[in-house]
Amino acid sequence: MGDGPFDLVLVPGFVSHVEEMWEEPNLARFFGRLATFSRLIVFDKRGTGLSDPVTGAPTLEERMDDVRAVMDAVGSARAALFGISEGGPMSILFAATYPERVSALVLYGTTARFLVDRDFPCGVPPERFEALLAVIEQDWGRGALLEMFAPTVADDQRTREWWGRFQRHAASPGMVRGLMELLAEIDVRAVLPAIRVPTLVLHRTKDRAVPVAAGRYVAEHIPGARFFEQPGIDHTPWFGEADALLDEIEEFLTGARHSREPDRVLATVLFTDIVGSTEVAARLGDRKWHDLLDAHNSAVRRELARFGGREIAAAGDGFLATFDGPARAIRCACAIEKVVAALGIAVRAGLHTGECELMGEDVGGIAVHIGARVAALAGGGEVLVSSTVKDLVAGSELAFVERGSHVLKGVPDEWRLFAVEQ
Repeated sequence: MGDGPFDLVLVPGFVSHVEEMWEEPNLARFFGRLATFSRLIVFDKRGTGLSDPVTGAPTLEERMDDVRAVMDAVGSARAALFGISEGGPMSILFAATYPERVSALVLYGTTARFLVDRDFPCGVPPERFEALLAVIEQDWGRGALLEMFAPTVADDQRTREWWGRFQRHAASPGMVRGLMELLAEIDVRAVLPAIRVPTLVLHRTKDRAVPVAAGRYVAEHIPGARFFEQPGIDHTPWFGEADALLDEIEEFLTGARHSREPDRVLATVLFTDIVGSTEVAARLGDRKWHDLLDAHNSAVRRELARFGGREIAAAGDGFLATFDGPARAIRCACAIEKVVAALGIAVRAGLHTGECELMGEDVGGIAVHIGARVAALAGGGEVLVSSTVKDLVAGSELAFVERGSHVLKGVPDEWRLFAVEQ
């Protein structure tokens, strides 16, 4: 993805899944930022994700062959390598073995050796490693290790559900154990002085999976390597303060930092909420209501992911999301209506397109207020849109029924509203 002036091959950690990764908004944005300044190449290593299953964990040499095969397949004669976590040692070995094919090396959260040794005290003690294997055997596919890999989002139910689903799709428990056992044998310390390509090493100060001392060791032993240490506890780079990491990577690979997302952006805002939620909750009782609400939330998030929506907030029984295209937003709202109706409940939805203020992970501005007011006027099972949205989807084959002109509380002028024909 992307059409930048150079190729960037991302070598993932010990498991990956090139489809499922896009279901996590933070990861999708991370990839998207990399693709703004490069042609980004991502792949699943053999035995994981959508790659063919294999018997036993592949060796570092076999994984080097895989990177070379991937580069050949996409016509990449030379590329920068970005090795994340367990992908670091193989990237190190590849850069030293094939310097003619590597323009630069970026390493994040990685180490030259995973287990502790007499002259390598920053490794993982054997007893802790065995404890990790036990956790994997017991909880793989149910969100295992999230507290270690991404502690800042470990209490977020949506992220935990995605993490468990990602694990189930990325590798079988047996393959994961084989990969972990291979980690115990990896040691590329002797290779570090042989690297002759520009290298950037990034690490978070309180990384719970790989100690920062291991990252410092790698940087100190690669000739001329730059080291960037960032405050934080997440091992997974797209959680936590990802922009600072991406700024360093972009400047290292391109020589310049480009401006981040603008403070204001045109977006389509979608609000949804359950019709008569208080009455439904009273009828069902607390336990059944919470079960129903969980099913509703999961269904809405699946549709947001399918149509490229960005979840901004989920409070009570409603969602706020943004889209970069109004037609996708409408189709997503209609899809949500249908999947939620199958649960025996109805939702109302309202949409407006306008300039939104970006405030970190949140959005604000008059466009958001208009979207909320439009949603409040929608009936059960209805998708209501402003005239702005209707005008922007001309030619999309979407049909509308006029719902008249309305004064929206706190918003100037009258607004013509339209219901989507479903």
